[in-house]
Amino acid sequence: MSVLESLKGVKVLIVDDSSTIRRSAEIFLNDLGCEVILASDGFDAMAKIVENHPNIIFIDVVMPRLDGYQACQLIKKNPRFQSTPVIMLSSKDGLFDKARGRISGSNEYLTKPFTKEELRQAIQMHAL
Repeated sequence: MSVLESLKGVKVLIVDDSSTIRRSAEIFLNDLGCEVILASDGFDAMAKIVENHPNIIFIDVVMPRLDGYQACQLIKKNPRFQSTPVIMLSSKDGLFDKARGRISGSNEYLTKPFTKEELRQAIQMHAL
């Protein structure tokens, strides 16, 4: 089975307040055959998670209203979604930031700008 076949139909939620980041992730993931769902902040993400039941969630750390750490904690507290992998996205790559991501329940931490390959690897590692 090729890489493309293995990612075909995987539902991926991208949560970021930057339309540029959402768009580039969407392009990368569409190329990989994923079904892409987009959300602009943590509150938007909560509704999309309930509606779409994504296989994996990529979420920005810094967002208005409900940040990525808070959103991740809410996802992980919900019995229906606690096993859904959550990957934090941030332009900060400090030890403190990564530790805070782990404490909030995230499965991995990617530094922006991310590559198509990094997204693919994260999906293969956590969602398949």
